[in-house]
Amino acid sequence: MKKITVILGTSRPGSYTSKALALILDEFAKHKGVHVDLIDPSHLTLLFPGQDGNRKDQEIIQEMVTQADGIVFSTPEYHGSMSAAAKLIIENLSFPSVLADKPVAMMGVATGGIGAIKTLEQLRLTLSHIGAIVLPFPVSVARVQKIFTKDGICQDETIENLLRGLADRLLEYIDG
Repeated sequence: MKKITVILGTSRPGSYTSKALALILDEFAKHKGVHVDLIDPSHLTLLFPGQDGNRKDQEIIQEMVTQADGIVFSTPEYHGSMSAAAKLIIENLSFPSVLADKPVAMMGVATGGIGAIKTLEQLRLTLSHIGAIVLPFPVSVARVQKIFTKDGICQDETIENLLRGLADRLLEYIDG
C-alpha cells in the first residue's frame, strides 16, 4: 500500500485550490493500493512556532507526513507568495522537518495571468531547504476563476490532464 499525504494550503471554504486538488485526489482514487490522507488547515488548530498551547493537531500532521511515501503540496498564490496557511503547515512539520527526504509534487493556483509561478518558486526553495525532494514539473493554474466553475468542474482539458498527471508522476517516482 502506497501512502500519499496531500496538503491543502488554504483554509478558505470553496477555494479554487481545493477544486484543482479534487482532480488530483480523484486520480489517486483510480489507483489500487493507494491510500491518501488530506491535511486541511480548516479542520486543524496549528500554532505558531514558540506559541504555547495544545499541539495535538501538529502531532497528527507530523505523523501523516512521516508515514507518507509521497506528498502533494498545493497552495493558492496570495500577494505573490504562498498562503499563510501553507507556511504555517510547513512550520508545524517540525525542525528538522518530517518533509526531509520525502518526494513532493507541487501545485499552485492564481487568478492572474502567469499563475502561481512565483509562489511555486518560493515553495520549491523552502521545501528544498528543509530537505524535501521536490519533483520537477509543478502545475501552475493561471486564471483559475475561468478554469473552474463554482461547482468545481474543470473547463480546460489541458489543465485537467496536467493536474491528473501530477498524481501519476508522483506515483511513478515512488515506484522508482
